[in-house]
Amino acid sequence: MTRLRSIKSRTLAGAAIALALLSGPASAETLREALVKAYRTNPTMTGDRARQRAEDENVPLARAEGLPSASLQGDYTEVLIKPSNSFNSPTRSAQGTAQLQVPIYRGGGVKNAIRAADRRVEAGRAFLRGTESSVFSGVVGAYMDVMRDEAVAQLNQANVGVLEVNLQATQDRFEVGDLTRTDIAQSEARLSDARSRLEVAQANLIRSKERYIQFVGTAPGTLEPPPPLPNLPTTPETAVDVALTNNPDLLAAAKQRDAARYDVRVARASRLPRVTAVSGGSYENYLGTLGSDVPGVPIQQNTTSASVGVQATIPIYQGGAPPAQVRQAQARESQAIEQQIEVERDVIAQTRASFASWRAALDVITSAQSAVSANTLSLEGVRAENSVGTRTILDILNAEQELLNSQVLLVTARRDAYVAGFTLLAAMGQAESQDLGLDGGPLYDPTVNYKEARRNIGDWDSAPTPAPVATRTVDTPAQNSSVTALPKN
Repeated sequence: MTRLRSIKSRTLAGAAIALALLSGPASAETLREALVKAYRTNPTMTGDRARQRAEDENVPLARAEGLPSASLQGDYTEVLIKPSNSFNSPTRSAQGTAQLQVPIYRGGGVKNAIRAADRRVEAGRAFLRGTESSVFSGVVGAYMDVMRDEAVAQLNQANVGVLEVNLQATQDRFEVGDLTRTDIAQSEARLSDARSRLEVAQANLIRSKERYIQFVGTAPGTLEPPPPLPNLPTTPETAVDVALTNNPDLLAAAKQRDAARYDVRVARASRLPRVTAVSGGSYENYLGTLGSDVPGVPIQQNTTSASVGVQATIPIYQGGAPPAQVRQAQARESQAIEQQIEVERDVIAQTRASFASWRAALDVITSAQSAVSANTLSLEGVRAENSVGTRTILDILNAEQELLNSQVLLVTARRDAYVAGFTLLAAMGQAESQDLGLDGGPLYDPTVNYKEARRNIGDWDSAPTPAPVATRTVDTPAQNSSVTALPKN
């Protein structure tokens, strides 16, 4: 009976420890801290910010086509062989020219190119929001996977301990003639199966820890239970309504469609007249080598000229290129329209599916909690009945396995519910840095670089030399399957 009480206490202790991993007291690292690390140093996120900075530069590139341009040119010529009949031609000269061009009219091409670039910048910002949601979803998934797999590994570890004690008790009862070799074989088989399950659970835990490092950049410590998810919808219709308004991928698709519409106007401008104001000047100096036809009479050794005017270019025939460009831009606008509908479909499907997964996981939690309570009582009853000879060892083994299965199901359902809930918030556009209230310094503002790029019209500005922002994980040690030690009985 002492050994039976030990088995019972270990079973209940294993269940309590596993459930505490998802609902226990605070410990070392929180989900918010993990999200902050990923926000600052995840290469997917930092790389997408660099992509957005590159997208910002398309606006000044488009604007440059409508701004004045100035150039200087200098030449120096040394005549090595003069014509035999040229007595007064110079033997050397230096020349400088300057030219200024001011675009006056470009058929609306510059204006619409700037508008298209602006829309793509806005689309890029929406894509950046989507990247945040995607990375945060990965972090939440990895965080909850570690917690789940630690709980599952610990449950299986506790189960192995129980079966080891059970096998020893079976062998003791066999020695006194109370049980048969069949009972021993059943206990040994179940113990071997439990050890195999433990190996699988430990391997899954290692994999989850490595995936956590991939997203967060550091190894997971002892993880705190995550906070409740806010603002979860009550119906799938409500979730879809919010998603159609806030989902960043859908917003980006709409901006891409707007940009494609401006691209059509840019293409049409290629067959309209262009007007440019042009001014220029030149200076040439023969460096005292220009001869005179009248002996003793010096000749002017330098000349200066200046001009100003208006240049108009009226396309008449360009080989059919302009209409081809217009049709191409229209086809791409049509593609953008269809892609917007495609993204809308994806968002609706993802939102509804995430809502269904979340609600199903909540129902599974309720059922699994009932199953754990029922299987715990069932195991106690089977043990009691076995002590009076009305239940076999196999009945005990089956009851223990059913309890373990329900405990694992409960731990898994809690993980699935949280991940599905966060995925639902991401689909609704409510799982980004501003929504989560991340600590750890100011949030990245993509408009800062855009404003700087837009107001800069100089030719000599450049950004700092690129350097890594994300942290590398090559020095992170390989993870193991260690979990919190089981309490001693």
